[in-house]
Amino acid sequence: MLFHDCNFAPSPRLVRVFIAEKGLAIPTRELDLRNGEQLSPEYRAINPYCSVPVLELDDGTRLTSTQGCWRYLEETVPNPPLLGSTPTEKALIADLLWHIENDGWQAITEAVRNTLPGMKDRALTGAENYAQIPALGERGKLRGERFLAQLDKMLAGRDYLAGERYSAADIMALVLVDFAGWLKIVLPAEASNALRWYATVSARPSARL
Repeated sequence: MLFHDCNFAPSPRLVRVFIAEKGLAIPTRELDLRNGEQLSPEYRAINPYCSVPVLELDDGTRLTSTQGCWRYLEETVPNPPLLGSTPTEKALIADLLWHIENDGWQAITEAVRNTLPGMKDRALTGAENYAQIPALGERGKLRGERFLAQLDKMLAGRDYLAGERYSAADIMALVLVDFAGWLKIVLPAEASNALRWYATVSARPSARL
């Protein structure tokens, strides 16, 4: 296998953490996003979506989404289970991932892509250029702040988002909190549940990746 990565980008970090939690060592190719390597003809031949992550399998199959990479790794290395081990747990984690992505990840992505000068004309990932919409960025900030406050309620009375066991939901939420930091959006000082959880998950060796 070969993992196409970028060490500062949040999306491939989701897969890096997952790989580490599975105890795997996968060869990595670093992509230079700052200089637009993802838009090069050579990389387009690998991933026409012009994005990272990409997990290239031994048979030549290329997985071009976080969820695709996660699912393959979970199916081939089932322990520890990060996407759930029972029907209920699998459904709960899928539910959590949807809410984190829809309410939190999309919000922060909108804010980053539509407000940071370095993202000028790159308001969306992919092969095409799109102009920034500042109002959308400001709305994203508000939605992101609201979601980080909501995270505290989601963690009330539980060690991890899905209950007693660390899961992919914790991975996505951890990376999201750090991603929000790009805009100085942080967990509220009164969010004791979320702050406790964040201290726990960010102390895991995989969180340093």
